[in-house]
Amino acid sequence: MKKLVVLAAIAALSACGAPEAEETEAPVVETDEVVEVAPLTDTTWTFTRDDKFYIESIDANGDYLVDEDGVHYDHGTYELLDGKHCFTSAMTDEGQVCWEAPASIEIGDTVDVTSEAGDTLTVTREEYQALVH
Repeated sequence: MKKLVVLAAIAALSACGAPEAEETEAPVVETDEVVEVAPLTDTTWTFTRDDKFYIESIDANGDYLVDEDGVHYDHGTYELLDGKHCFTSAMTDEGQVCWEAPASIEIGDTVDVTSEAGDTLTVTREEYQALVH
């Protein structure tokens, strides 16, 4: 009987375990340090929008081409302005559309990018491939 009481006491104590460590938030430090944003030249991206698959490539000169489901969809020019990635289509009268993205994105990374209008798009960086039309 004594063994049963001792085992029950041990079981009860082990169930309590060690107290969990308190989670603390890391302090937010504001800085005036400028983060350099990498340009998107010589990159290729894929994304899906409205159930259609897109691939976009930006060459070393800043010219971009976009295919939608394997068919030419858009082309124009790209430039990095004030840390934003800006695209001007040669096929629409939309004017320049700029997007914010992480400062550096590696091949294989999937990230959310946000336009100045507040639109969000999830894109994946792929190995660079020149699109030719």
